[in-house]
Amino acid sequence: MFTALGKYILLLRLSFKKPEKFSVYWNEVMREMVSIGVGSLGIICIISVFIGAVATIQVAFQLASPLVPKSIAGSISRDSTILEFSPTISALVLAGRVGSSIASEIGTMRVTEQIDALEIMGVNAPGFLIAPKIIAGISMIPLLVIISVILGLSGGYIACLVTGSIAPVEYITGLQDGFDPIIVTVCAVKSVVYGFLITSICAYNGFYTEGGALEVGQSATQGVVYSCVMVLFADLMVSSLLL
Repeated sequence: MFTALGKYILLLRLSFKKPEKFSVYWNEVMREMVSIGVGSLGIICIISVFIGAVATIQVAFQLASPLVPKSIAGSISRDSTILEFSPTISALVLAGRVGSSIASEIGTMRVTEQIDALEIMGVNAPGFLIAPKIIAGISMIPLLVIISVILGLSGGYIACLVTGSIAPVEYITGLQDGFDPIIVTVCAVKSVVYGFLITSICAYNGFYTEGGALEVGQSATQGVVYSCVMVLFADLMVSSLLL
């Protein structure tokens, strides 16, 4: 375990060494931003709308009491969406979509000796392959989480219109009542941490792949599993520290 942690830290140090040519690295960062951000936008939009709608309906069902104002459902849906649903569920989905892609891409380059060729040419392979992915991850995943929050709250409003479980006016009132800015801070910190964990862990698993095509698949699977576990652990730690 400690050997793996040491290799992980060493790989991160090599990844963020001074680049040989900034323009090449900048192009790679832009390419990864498009791949992570635009490529993941569709699935994030779909799950966010449905999660927001389901959360609102379930909260309304659980608070079906004349003693509880209906608007409280909007407040609970808002806080749960911003604090937990949007950042964490989005990160778990992105671990499967983005993480597996990163691990398999780098793993394939390792087993086909493309990384060895880069190193022979004097290129810092970790910096060229991994750093742009990490930078793109911590840049684009927070933006995806912001979109997820907006669509999640919109999904709750749509659920109010369709099901009639809560009056839309009461839902909007609940969204505005008792808002605490700390939940936005927690959401932002979580999204940045998740972006770093997903990209770095999956890149690590791909970079140290040995064997052939079968091992590339195993590395991608391990990267997704490890990053999901670390996302849940980071969720606990960030929530405990900031709330």
